[in-house]
Amino acid sequence: MKKDIVNFENKKINDIEINESIFCLKVFPDLIHQYIRFQNAKSRQGSHKTKTRSEVNGRAKKPFAQKGTGNARQGSSKPPHFRGGATSMGPVVRDHSFNLNKKEKKLALKSALSAKFSEDSIIFIDSFKVETHKTKNLNSKLANFNYKSALFVYGDDVINDNFKKASSNIPRVSSLSHKGINVKDIISYEKIFIEVKSVEKISERLS
Repeated sequence: MKKDIVNFENKKINDIEINESIFCLKVFPDLIHQYIRFQNAKSRQGSHKTKTRSEVNGRAKKPFAQKGTGNARQGSSKPPHFRGGATSMGPVVRDHSFNLNKKEKKLALKSALSAKFSEDSIIFIDSFKVETHKTKNLNSKLANFNYKSALFVYGDDVINDNFKKASSNIPRVSSLSHKGINVKDIISYEKIFIEVKSVEKISERLS
């Protein structure tokens, strides 16, 4: 399937042959949801913790005699029901991440790209190179695309310096290397601008 390649003025300058097995697949919403859960779980710090009975200050000795005091029998001053005692079944340091196999990851990414492509929300740009680092100039060019939020996927290891500086002050605009594309970012942004040179690299990664 052929798709238009445009410039920052939103004018067609060429065509590109896209891989239908990546951009035109059936969308699997449940798999997209599972991948986003996988990303969120992996990013959780998991450093929350409360003290157990072995860690709180106190004595393991019986606080008073077993009988004759009129109080309920106690074996230590560290139980949860004592003031300053331990927390019962509190959180501990743990890893929240879970595994997702490679086939599921690839299919989820293809589904996300296909979902955006079916909504006509993927725009293929010839290059992200701009003449100046002024935010005002870039913002006026991007106004041609009528977007609420945008993700720019570049093909080189490093994005054009002028574009990086100019886009850094524009709200709801982010840039990402083709190596780092993921389901959460693709779904989160309204428009996805893909640099032409990164299309082939994305296809190689997902084929």
